Amino acid sequence: MLKFIQGIHPAIFVLIATIFEVSGDAIIRKCIYEYTGVLRIIFLMLGAVFLFLYGFSLNLAPVEFKQVVGLYIAILFIVWQIGNYIAFKSLPSVPIIIGGALIVIGGMIVTFWENK
Repeated sequence: MLKFIQGIHPAIFVLIATIFEVSGDAIIRKCIYEYTGVLRIIFLMLGAVFLFLYGFSLNLAPVEFKQVVGLYIAILFIVWQIGNYIAFKSLPSVPIIIGGALIVIGGMIVTFWENK
């Protein structure tokens, strides 16, 4: 199993982790404001499972966290905007698009800039 995990590109783990994180957060947010009773408890538990899977999948990446953090932040911003649209039907505003472009650029610099 460890050999299989080491053969997967770290970006795949990051993408999976960000999808779990955004989904878990959206589920919890929706259940706080839109559900009551047993349904709220079920969705809170589902959100908690997704957030656990986020942490687990991110830490399966076969690299040190410092090597993957820039890529993680860049992918997280993009997945967050997609999740925001899917869950809440909200498109990003111009400041979010401009700020997000800076986040993605910064993430790429952190990830790919090599100091030699």
